Formats: sequence, structure tokens, C-alpha cells
Amino acid sequence: MRPFEQIVADYGPTVLRVCRAVVGPTDAEDAWSETFLSALKAYPELPEDANVEAWLVTIAHRKAVDLTRARARRPIAVDEVPDRPTRNGRPDDWDGDLWDALRTLPAKQRAAVAYHYLVGLPYKEIAAIVGSSPDAARRAAADGIKTLRAAYPHGATLGGKTP
Repeated sequence: MRPFEQIVADYGPTVLRVCRAVVGPTDAEDAWSETFLSALKAYPELPEDANVEAWLVTIAHRKAVDLTRARARRPIAVDEVPDRPTRNGRPDDWDGDLWDALRTLPAKQRAAVAYHYLVGLPYKEIAAIVGSSPDAARRAAADGIKTLRAAYPHGATLGGKTP
């Protein structure tokens, strides 16, 4: 088995390109480091005939996705907070019209909209949660957003990742 230092030298540039493609230049080096830390731990168990480059690219992709998800969960600094503060953090403190519009959605559409547009889950994970296929989850989310745009008085502002 080749020394791990040689693996880093041989495949480091490829892994960095993958990381840059997925997370961009700012977080690419963090993803690269996480990739090789994880690979170092697993390298002794890697079969002799394994495709090392494919193995590293898979790890890099997963680490980059992890960083992307972590970045999406981080708060974003803004000059002015766009939401009204709630008294008790419950949905009844939300914009009443939006909450009423959400309540009218069928359960699977409401779940698909919430899980995809609010949480950021991919349709495959939504499908596993609600017990459907990824295509059905995608359709439920699209139908839910379409219904919300029609029912919610501020429907024109629905879009992107926030309903």
C-alpha cells in the first residue's frame, strides 16, 4: 500500500477541484482538509484494488455537501431583521394569512413545502419521511407552492427558498 502522503500528493489537486466545484473557493480548503482527515482514518482498511481517486472524490463530495448544509444552517447577518418577533415562538404568532394558507394545504404538500423550502432537504429525503417517491415529493412541493401563491395575499413574494 502506498504511503498516505503520496496519495495526498497525487490526488490532492483533484480533490480540491471537486471541493471548489461544490462549495466554492471560500470553503474549498476546509472541505479538502476534512476529506483527507476522513480518508486518513479509513485508508488502512481500503482494499488494495480500490480506485483511490474515485474513493477520494466520493469522500470530497460528501464533505463538501456537509459544509454546504452547515453553511445553510448558519445565521446570516442582516442590518434589519425581516420577521416580526413572536411572543411564544408558535406558528399562531406568524402572519395569520400565511398560516391560514399553509393550513389549507393537504398534509403531504404542507410537509413537502416545509421540508424542502424551509429546511432545505432534498426530495429523496422528503420522500423517505412522508412515505412517497422523490418525484411525488417534488410534485407535492410544487403543487403546495402553487396553491400558496394563489391563496396567500402576498403570494407574489413566495419563491426561492422561503414561502
